[in-house]
Amino acid sequence: MTLAMLLLITFSAAAQEKKFFTPADASYNNRSLYAQRPSQLKWVGEQDILMKADGQRIVTMTPGNKKEATFLTLDELNGYANTAGIDSLRRLPQLTWLNDREGYFYTMGKNGIALTRFDLKKKTMKQVTTVPQGSENQTICEKTMRIAYTIDNNLYVADGDQQIQITDNPEGVVAGQSVHRNEFAINGGIFWSPDGSQLAYYSMDESMVTDYPLVDITERVATAKPIKYPMAGMTSHQVTLHVYDMASGKDLTIKTGEPVEQYLTAITWNPDNKRIYIGVLNREQNHLKFNEYSAVTGDFIQTVFEETDEQWVEPQGPAYFVPNNTDQFIWRSLRDGYYHLYLYTISKHQVKQLTQGDFVITDFDGFSKDGQNIYYRSTEVSPLERHCYMMNIKSGKVTKLTKEHGTHSVTPSKSGKYFIDVYSSTDVPLNIDLMDKNGKFVRRLHEAENPLKDYNIGETTIGTVEAEDGQTLYTRLIKPYNFDSSKKYPVIVYVYGGPHAQLITDSWTAGAGIYLNYLAQEGFLVFSLDNRGSEARGEAFEQCIHRQCGQLEMRDQLTGIEWLKTLPYVDAERIGSDGWSYGGFMSTSLKVNHPEVFKVSVAGGPVLDWKYYEIMYGERYMDMPQENPEGYELTSLENKTDKLEGKLLMIHCTTDPVVMWQHSLVFVENCIHNGKLLDYFVYPGHDHNVYGMDRAHLIMKITQYFKDNL
Repeated sequence: MTLAMLLLITFSAAAQEKKFFTPADASYNNRSLYAQRPSQLKWVGEQDILMKADGQRIVTMTPGNKKEATFLTLDELNGYANTAGIDSLRRLPQLTWLNDREGYFYTMGKNGIALTRFDLKKKTMKQVTTVPQGSENQTICEKTMRIAYTIDNNLYVADGDQQIQITDNPEGVVAGQSVHRNEFAINGGIFWSPDGSQLAYYSMDESMVTDYPLVDITERVATAKPIKYPMAGMTSHQVTLHVYDMASGKDLTIKTGEPVEQYLTAITWNPDNKRIYIGVLNREQNHLKFNEYSAVTGDFIQTVFEETDEQWVEPQGPAYFVPNNTDQFIWRSLRDGYYHLYLYTISKHQVKQLTQGDFVITDFDGFSKDGQNIYYRSTEVSPLERHCYMMNIKSGKVTKLTKEHGTHSVTPSKSGKYFIDVYSSTDVPLNIDLMDKNGKFVRRLHEAENPLKDYNIGETTIGTVEAEDGQTLYTRLIKPYNFDSSKKYPVIVYVYGGPHAQLITDSWTAGAGIYLNYLAQEGFLVFSLDNRGSEARGEAFEQCIHRQCGQLEMRDQLTGIEWLKTLPYVDAERIGSDGWSYGGFMSTSLKVNHPEVFKVSVAGGPVLDWKYYEIMYGERYMDMPQENPEGYELTSLENKTDKLEGKLLMIHCTTDPVVMWQHSLVFVENCIHNGKLLDYFVYPGHDHNVYGMDRAHLIMKITQYFKDNL
């Protein structure tokens, strides 16, 4: 046997040993399939010192020295704990550092969640306060170590040994929680003042909103678990912002005025602790007033600026005050057609546009310590990539901090001399680099091993097609691992297509994840296209769907289909679609409106008539049903079941609080009336999607449906 033959046999044997993905792998249940990163890697204190967890110890290093030094061990922490009469820790906790020697962590105890503070210089540890078990929305004020939290519909503050009840609300009124169904970048309802002396919080009166019935089947006799769900065109909840003074116990309501059906967004404290700002958006979502109020009296002071748009204004606040400055802040706005950054000077009523161009600022990442520079991420290089930049506010000089292609995020040191760059790309699972302030590479801190190296992975390619209006649409095609160009393959079009989502990115697996690679492994070409309406492309690209959701999106998807049909290995008679939520709406839309193209479709948690969807999201894109009856009729799928042909599997979770079960039930009812057959499956007790171990079942169900019918 020759050496060449031996090498060939060895290579073939190695190839045969490659692993296959399982449904559990495709359902996020195998952590080994994701790039590993070092634990607790961060800057410590005011100095350029990096720390990370290494087993049961914290190690540190400096930019100029690769050698790691032990900074703190679990045994040392337990020594401080034992001295203070605190139970020993079994493992190193997640530490939050207040400076280079002091920090805090949380532990679960018999009486709830304990907040413990330590001081390495003094070698002391103290349990500061405890939050009761079952509490939610815990929000700490690091200045005072107080924790605000909610239980049911009321707001409380844990302050040392005290549990202070801030509200005593009747049923239907909720305090301290996220409002407006988490739209407008709202992700919480508690806002500590910078000095921690005052607590601003949302209060939401839902008593006027219709109860929507969800059913809990876990008991012998099923019970109703209604939620408040304001549907498009119906009565909305009413939100106010309150400020509670911790010293006096005084609670006041900010006077945001009428109409009561408006949205309160972008809550921002002035660093002077005396003023607070609210983005007041009308229900029509086309007129925003960024208002200043007194946090002492609740009185309106002035409107700092206004924004209007024929389609919609969608604030993505809050405002970001320049360090050591109570007069200037940064605001991100779509007003010139792309999300850009603006500098406002309140006292002079001045505004200066800081960034400009045909690209989107996706994230504002803060200021340098002296407040002279800002950090941000953008799509300037490509809509597929995210690169990080530093800009001098005064001169406008921009420094591109990240170099390698891909999707980046950075964390500057307090001095601003260095930053940590965390990124992935189509060929990098995860790298973490140390860079200097000019974007010069210093050294690699971490390089993750390819977690998929032992698996059968097909080729993934990113391409482009042109929309009917000339705009570029990005595509992704995943081939089976054993692809043979002489054969013809069935295609699954995996679609989302809605706002605030981008399926195709220059990141690991091109944004596809394991599920789509699992489908490809099972013998399908898997294709995706980011149509008009998807995010990070600017106003013209995103707002063209207004009042007619799904229509332009379908046309773009069909453009992608026409391109697929030019490929010699695509079986044009075996094309299917799959999507969830807005993707379920799109998958059903494609199937119902173009049965000649799509042989088989799967739709999970689908929006099938926008009149059943909630006010905040639905009215932004479709206006009210009474304002846009033609658009609601055009986009409804429940009134088009007579057009259904071929195979459709519809899936819904029975306690879905986002896309109500009613959507698909009415669709099924109309299919029955029109003599149309479809396949239908439910996941009892799951919410808007199927997670946990049951998700493997969902993967099997969808995959087998395509195998049997496509």
